[in-house]
Amino acid sequence: MYYNGIYHLFYQYNPKGAVWGNIVWAHSVSKDMVNWEALEPAIYPSESFDINGCWSGSATVLPENKPVIFYTGIDPNQYQVQNYAVPENLSDPYLRKWVKPADNPIVVADETMNKTMNKIGGHWRMVVASRRKQRGIAYLYRSRGFRKWVKAKHPLHSVPNTGMFECADFFPVSLSGDTGLDNSAFGPNVKHVLKVSLDLTRYEYYTIGSYFPEARDKYVVGKGFVDGWNGLRFDYGNFYASKTFFDPSKNRRILWGWTNESDTAQDDVQKGWAGLQAIPRKVWLDPSGKQLLQWPIEEIETLRGQNVQLSNQELKSGEHIEVKAITAAQADVAITFSIPNLDKAEPFDPSWTNAQDLCGLKGSTVQGGVGPFGLLTLASEKLEEYTPVFFRVFTGLYKHVVLLCSDSGRLITRWWRVSGPGEKHASLREYIHW
Repeated sequence: MYYNGIYHLFYQYNPKGAVWGNIVWAHSVSKDMVNWEALEPAIYPSESFDINGCWSGSATVLPENKPVIFYTGIDPNQYQVQNYAVPENLSDPYLRKWVKPADNPIVVADETMNKTMNKIGGHWRMVVASRRKQRGIAYLYRSRGFRKWVKAKHPLHSVPNTGMFECADFFPVSLSGDTGLDNSAFGPNVKHVLKVSLDLTRYEYYTIGSYFPEARDKYVVGKGFVDGWNGLRFDYGNFYASKTFFDPSKNRRILWGWTNESDTAQDDVQKGWAGLQAIPRKVWLDPSGKQLLQWPIEEIETLRGQNVQLSNQELKSGEHIEVKAITAAQADVAITFSIPNLDKAEPFDPSWTNAQDLCGLKGSTVQGGVGPFGLLTLASEKLEEYTPVFFRVFTGLYKHVVLLCSDSGRLITRWWRVSGPGEKHASLREYIHW
């Protein structure tokens, strides 16, 4: 949340150790999105309506410039209810203290977890992630005054056989340019994104479509988009429970997610933390309208240190070149490969529709006609351990098709198409942070 020149990050946290339990809403603040100061928790279980847990939710700013937190609480009967909290002192620039008004809970819903909010046409809308049996559901609630909420007759969206929807996020994107939009934006030049985190897979999926608030708040998924487990993802690594927010200071939408890493509970205790916040990313609609684009926010540039450059390096099959003088755990690497000959590229099978599955089938150790070639990140000295990010080139019906993979599944996996008939270059840009 951005409020009066300060960014506020709220996140679930155990202040007593690097293990699951004792969850509170931690609160950190920043003026530049790079340097953060941790404050005391904003919310923790203290009242009858949240005594058994304060779980995920959203923060927003109401009319008259009043911030509010909306969150899921667990009451003494283990029911999930929707509560809100407000700053105790609006004159405090860091909003250190939050109070829970006596009229909580304000929504008693079905099996719910996370929510997202916006205001259009005089009504606040709240999307609540839930499920009915194995159908994931995004329920819609409306309110004029923010305290009395009415559940819409029809859900905003639902998908069978997905299991529980979590951490729903519903936001507008412009059809042109990379400028972000406030949550209340809608109209002919706007598309909407519905993102859900699936509890069964622990991945996040999104669709892009059209939203009609004047027609019973109907959301229509765009043509060609796939709901559920085979849909588009924000990230193909350990990235979950993400949330976007509109930053009015720079007119951009920022995506932030939780990276839960892959360590054991014992390792977490030893190192002193469990999971981290991924680098914040600016997100906008691709000109094709078929996917979202994202890039680390510009403030990350201030963290740059030594620049290391290699050029005109020839690599033969099976060879490696070590890039020295950088910290392997934190780097921004840009590489361009020139491929002298694509004649040996493997034929592309049109039945290969899932890039993720093909990456598992043709991993970094499976030799192809052209590839695999790429980058070994987080590599040990003798290459006993590493995370490969690599290309593989295929011959398609009209163009060459390029597969970009990470063997461990930690990074993006997708299809690329060479733009020109004579193009023989493949470029890779990767942020390494460990």
